[in-house]
Amino acid sequence: SGILSHPLQFCLLGALLAPIRVLLAFIVLFLLWPFAWLQVAGLTEEQLQEPITGWRKTVCHNGVLGLSRLLFFLLGFLRIRVRGQRASCLQAPVLVAAPHSTFFDPIVLLPCDLPKVVSRAENLSVPVIGALLRFNQAILVSRHDPASRRRVVEEVRRRATSGGKWPQVLFFPEGTCSNKKALLKFKPGAFIAGVPVQPVLIRYPNSLDTTSWAWRGPGVLKVLWLTASQPCSIVDVEFLPVYHPSLEESRDPTLYANNVQRVMAQALGIPATECEFVGSLPVIVVGRLKVALEPQLWELRRVLRKAGLSPGCVDAGAEPGRSRMISQEEFARQLQLSDPQTVAGAFSYFQQDANGLVDFRDVALALAALDGNRSLEELTCLAFELFAEEQTEGPTRLLYRDGFSTILHLLLGSPRPAAVTLHAELCQAGSCQGLSLCQFQDFSLRDPLHEKLFSTYLRPSQIPNASSPGSPTARANGTVQAPKQKGD
Repeated sequence: SGILSHPLQFCLLGALLAPIRVLLAFIVLFLLWPFAWLQVAGLTEEQLQEPITGWRKTVCHNGVLGLSRLLFFLLGFLRIRVRGQRASCLQAPVLVAAPHSTFFDPIVLLPCDLPKVVSRAENLSVPVIGALLRFNQAILVSRHDPASRRRVVEEVRRRATSGGKWPQVLFFPEGTCSNKKALLKFKPGAFIAGVPVQPVLIRYPNSLDTTSWAWRGPGVLKVLWLTASQPCSIVDVEFLPVYHPSLEESRDPTLYANNVQRVMAQALGIPATECEFVGSLPVIVVGRLKVALEPQLWELRRVLRKAGLSPGCVDAGAEPGRSRMISQEEFARQLQLSDPQTVAGAFSYFQQDANGLVDFRDVALALAALDGNRSLEELTCLAFELFAEEQTEGPTRLLYRDGFSTILHLLLGSPRPAAVTLHAELCQAGSCQGLSLCQFQDFSLRDPLHEKLFSTYLRPSQIPNASSPGSPTARANGTVQAPKQKGD
């Protein structure tokens, strides 16, 4: 709303300042490449496993540092105000910066003297950015290789415990962008080594917030253009005292991360939340459950209502315990939808296999949940009947991890890996690898916390709009926003 209150200013400045600033900034960005290339040119992979020293570090490091400051200056960041004292490598091998709210946040690297960072391995193929990551000797993680995360943990621990041989490693422990109104749950990666860390706070105390980059806000180009249109942008970087972990914290990275998060939130004067992101899905922890702040089921309900479809009028006809894969065309016929855009939108809410087909049981359960004519007990019973499997011996049917994770994902938006882990915990009490109907309903309906959660999410007449004050989404909108996919 602050941006919209000055439309004339941004039109004029955007037309004059922004094109010149962005053009010059891109020129400087490409001038960084020779310095980045020179630092690693001719070095073997084995040599790059140790910190670079000598003339390469002196010339290239200072060149990249100076040009990087010029780059941000040209984009309008005329002042970087630093508070507090940055600790040495020996005092704090790891820096943790928050809140992470924009792609401008790497500006914090400048007062930190270009510490090492953790980045996606895929970014190596990006022109100029890849060269800068090699220059930085960044720790690279591949999101498609499970073994990569283990290697990253080992590399972080190796550098953090090198006794000052390596420069500091900088983390954005939230892992993605939020809107600065609260801190997302910190991921434990920065805290695994169990060494002291120095919290670093990032603030943008400008009269207009043009820097925030979140899902329910402007995109990359608009944020860049609006920020370049401001006469002057200011960023405050504050170094808090070094946080020394207790013996318990050094053994428990999650506890360590949570305690540092609280310290930083208190210094910022904002809440420390349990909200985190699994991919691009914002989730919160409720009891032993991870649930979406706004399940796709709610959005599907809005799509079907807009199309004038009542879920109760659809004859689902799904066969209990047996999957029946259907195409988008069959999906449209079954739901009596004719508008191609509505069909494609509704179909996309369900998980598709390699052939682009969805399990009709998923559709049947979603429609039943949206219908509103079933009690919670009837709905959970239907979910069990649809996804439970027959036993080879005896008449008992059990709900295994795939069916359990599908139910929680459909009804509550729970991430499947988290649901699989929860299923294993619930099964530990018994000798079977599956849950009976009684066990499933004990979990979902007879636990007071979970019963309230299922009731809130699954009764369509009580499903709040995103704007209603009592909804989980409304509470989230006051604190956090989902991110765009980006390559940190």
